[in-house]
Amino acid sequence: MNYPEYVEIDGQRFKINTDFRVALKCNKIAQDDTIQDYERALAIIYLLFGEVVFEKTEYQEKFLELAQKYLSCGKEIKPTNEEPDFDFEQDMELVRISFISDYGGLDIKNTTMHFWEFMDRINGLSNSEMGNCCILNRVRNLRNFNTKNIKDPKEKKKIIEAKKQVALKKKEKKRILTEEEKNNINDFMKMAGIERE
Repeated sequence: MNYPEYVEIDGQRFKINTDFRVALKCNKIAQDDTIQDYERALAIIYLLFGEVVFEKTEYQEKFLELAQKYLSCGKEIKPTNEEPDFDFEQDMELVRISFISDYGGLDIKNTTMHFWEFMDRINGLSNSEMGNCCILNRVRNLRNFNTKNIKDPKEKKKIIEAKKQVALKKKEKKRILTEEEKNNINDFMKMAGIERE
């Protein structure tokens, strides 16, 4: 399969840094609430396209649009309320072990791979209820397992405990205060006679 290596804007071609590790960094930045929106967007397009995003500032909005398309593997991503069953950071060792077992010893620590190929391989990992299932998908299946229909209380408790052991850790949401919010807090503290350290 041919994976994209370039994007085109106004007849000019720009190289994409296609290494899956770069896309994973972009994903991490996209989810980081401690970074302001503009800086987040700039960091992502810089990682994917390099210095050219500072030289071609008139294209920054288009670079961002193309970056979003690239990072979603060219597919439209629809928002969902479902709890995620996978996290790149938390599950990376499971991904690595699953690639080794399913893809003939392919260790992602020692290879360069296009991000779209990486995602295709994650989606192609073995996942069978008959037992032929990689470790990543066994964990994901357990995370998604509905215990409501289990009648036996001991069995139900056992599965609930197992689900807790493999559950994704909640990411703490942090928000950066704007200058206006900081000034308002300082003004309130002064009015209340509270000294800030």
